Amino acid sequence: FPFFNVFNRKTGEPPLINGWIPFLGNALIFRKDAFKFLVDQQKKLGDIFTVYIAGRYITFIMDPFQYVYVIRNSKQLEFHEFANKMASKTFDYPALSKAKFPDLKENLHRIYQYLQGKPLDIISDHMMKNLQDIFEWKCSQATDWETEKMYKFCCSVMFEASFVTLYGRVPAADGHKVISEIRDKFIKFDASFPYLAANIPIELLGATKRVRKELIHHFLLQNMTKWLGGSKVVQARRDIFEKYELLGDYDKAAHHFAFLWASVGNTIPATFWAMYYLLRHPEALAAVRDEIDHLLQSTGQKRGPTYNIHLTREQLDNLVCLESALNESLRMCSSSMNIRISQEDFVLKLEGDQEVSLRKGDWIALYPQILHMDPEVYEDPKEYKFDRYIENGKKKTTFYKAGRKLKYFLMPFGSGISMCPGRFLAMNEMKMFLFLLLSHFDVELAENKAVRLDNSRMGLGILLPNVDIAFRYKLRS
Repeated sequence: FPFFNVFNRKTGEPPLINGWIPFLGNALIFRKDAFKFLVDQQKKLGDIFTVYIAGRYITFIMDPFQYVYVIRNSKQLEFHEFANKMASKTFDYPALSKAKFPDLKENLHRIYQYLQGKPLDIISDHMMKNLQDIFEWKCSQATDWETEKMYKFCCSVMFEASFVTLYGRVPAADGHKVISEIRDKFIKFDASFPYLAANIPIELLGATKRVRKELIHHFLLQNMTKWLGGSKVVQARRDIFEKYELLGDYDKAAHHFAFLWASVGNTIPATFWAMYYLLRHPEALAAVRDEIDHLLQSTGQKRGPTYNIHLTREQLDNLVCLESALNESLRMCSSSMNIRISQEDFVLKLEGDQEVSLRKGDWIALYPQILHMDPEVYEDPKEYKFDRYIENGKKKTTFYKAGRKLKYFLMPFGSGISMCPGRFLAMNEMKMFLFLLLSHFDVELAENKAVRLDNSRMGLGILLPNVDIAFRYKLRS
């Protein structure tokens, strides 16, 4: 049982759960099942409490009505410095210090405009074309039922399409092979990601250090300049890095590799879960396929590998059923911890005249998975309901707790200043993948086994499946 330390607490500071083991505090219990641990503490201590985890004091705000007060206090509660430190250590580039690299952080942030509005349409169109090329190739292989492992399938399609869309084609005759090699190394590195994020030295993680170095070398300028037809967002990043003489070639390459990880690290497992849940629920699969067929019919487009399908952003947005099914799988498989760090000793004012005294360096955390699994907000939260986000044929955006409307009800991409800048592209990519999969193929599960969430990434984004599962596909007649 954790040890509750009520001593040495200043007035207004939440109850502290210390844990028995010095330094580690509650790290082991938390790592085993963060969700259960936090819900248990909430029952005992209420909606605000501090947990000592691996040398850090983390104050959890559990009430979703209080999220807005944390999110809007971005001046006192900072995120970017924490993210920068974690990323520079994980991906092996120098921290973006103002003295050494003036305005680099701001310049990189500005580039995210290429992932919104009109530029988003352009990059989405490229992604659609690249996905179609890959599906066309899959179609040429699938003369009858083809059986593959589902996670492996999602990984191979999404990785290649994303890579080519962002960085360009590898012109070598074996371009496919080169991207497959990068993907295989990426999977090895990604398996160690939770340990790197938990600050475990890379030297203790077997071949991870060597694999990371090899991956970064792929992104050296002499390699990237050979790739054809990359995106404006990557080109703009390249141009910015060139302005900083103190950034070495390896450092620039490491930044490019980090951007690749950010682009596919969560999108691949999210795509897997969206596909898995659809195949597990025939009524969901039928409804989504019906919506897809209807759109193709109404726009006079033919389905099949030899036809080019074009979807506008508006058409993608109007696939209410597909979006709801995707959101429902995101609700069930996302587990991101939204962290802010107190920049000073200050009192965080919350709703209902509540106040929390914070010390400089304290961490504040929101854990939206608790909200996603709250039976008051979502009836039968452990059940997949593909139409949960549909009301009267339109997108449902009103959810309630204790009779009050929630501002935040689905948070797979973080919140406020820490919200994922690539979220619009990620949603488009996953919709397009499912659109093409279901318009080209009949798909079904080839084995009957339960796939569960692997909790080793709790707090870090989309959880991976604990096992892979076989499925089969053939061309739709």
